[in-house]
Amino acid sequence: MARFWLCAGCTVLFLAFLNLHLRFSGSSVLREFIFQISWRSEEILYQLDVGWPKHSEYFTGATFCVAVDSLNGLLYIAQITSLNVFICIPVFIGSFGHTIKKYNSLGDLVQVLGTPGKKGTGLNPLQFDNPAELYVEDTGDIYIVDGDGGLNNRLIKLSQDFMMLWLHGENGTGPAKFNIPHSVTVDSSGRVWVADRGNKRIQVFDKDTGVWLGAWNNCFTEEGPSSVRFTPDGKYLIVAQLNLSRLLFVAAPPVGSIGYCSVISSIQLADQVLPHLLDVSGKTGAIYVAEIGAKQVQKYVPLKS
Repeated sequence: MARFWLCAGCTVLFLAFLNLHLRFSGSSVLREFIFQISWRSEEILYQLDVGWPKHSEYFTGATFCVAVDSLNGLLYIAQITSLNVFICIPVFIGSFGHTIKKYNSLGDLVQVLGTPGKKGTGLNPLQFDNPAELYVEDTGDIYIVDGDGGLNNRLIKLSQDFMMLWLHGENGTGPAKFNIPHSVTVDSSGRVWVADRGNKRIQVFDKDTGVWLGAWNNCFTEEGPSSVRFTPDGKYLIVAQLNLSRLLFVAAPPVGSIGYCSVISSIQLADQVLPHLLDVSGKTGAIYVAEIGAKQVQKYVPLKS
C-alpha cells in the first residue's frame, strides 16, 4: 500500500511539473501529452435523454441545425425535406438562398439580408455565400459566419438594426483569417468564439472591437470543430466534431486569458451520426444536437451532482 501511494504521489508531481513546464515553454509535444492524459481521466458531465423526443416521426429529413428559445420554451429544428426546403431556419441556400431571414414569433417574414438566389461578396448591400450560422446576443447584436465552403470566409458583426459594426473577412491560416468558419458564439466575458473548421482551430475575438485575442488548435489535431456553444454557467465550451461524431467539453479560460484547450469530458456518438450544429438551453443546460447523418436531433442533460 505504501508503494502504491508513493507511485500515485510521484505521478501527481510529474504531471504538475509538466503543466508548469508547458506554461513556460509552449512545447507542442508536452501539450499533446497532457491533453491525452486529461482525456483518460475525464469527467462525465452529460447523459443522453432516452425519452426525448416523444414524436421522432417529425424528423423527415437531414437535420442540420437546432435553436433553443429558452424564454418561451421552444425548440426550432432545421431539416432538409424531399423538396429540398429548409424548415425553421434563418439561413437559406438554393433559389431562395445565400440570405439570412428574420421571422417574428408568429412565423411572419420581417427582414431579408442578402440577395435571394445570388451569392456574393459585397458589403453594401450585404451579400452572402453559404452562411453557416449566426448567433444573436441579448442586446440584439448579430454575429454571422459566412462561408460554408463558398466564396467568403468571413465573421461579421451587425447591430440589431443590421448596421455593420466590424468584419474579419479573408481566407487564410493566419490570425483572424478563416477556412470554413462554421459556428460562432459569445461568452459572458465579451469574447467571440469561432469554429474555424478548415483550419482545425477555434479563434477568439473581442466582441466590442473585433480585436483578435488568440486561438486554440491543440484539441483539434484529428478534425476541426463544426459547432461551439457554452454551458449556461460558462464553465465549459461544448464543441461538436462532425466526421468524428464526437462532442467535447472544454474548460473555459478565465477572463484575460485564452491559454490552451483542455478537454474535461467527451461524448462519443455512433459512427456516421455526424453532429452538425448544436444549441444549449439557458434554463436547463440541456444540449440539443442536430445530427445530419442520423437525421435526428438528440438531447443530452446534465448529470445531477
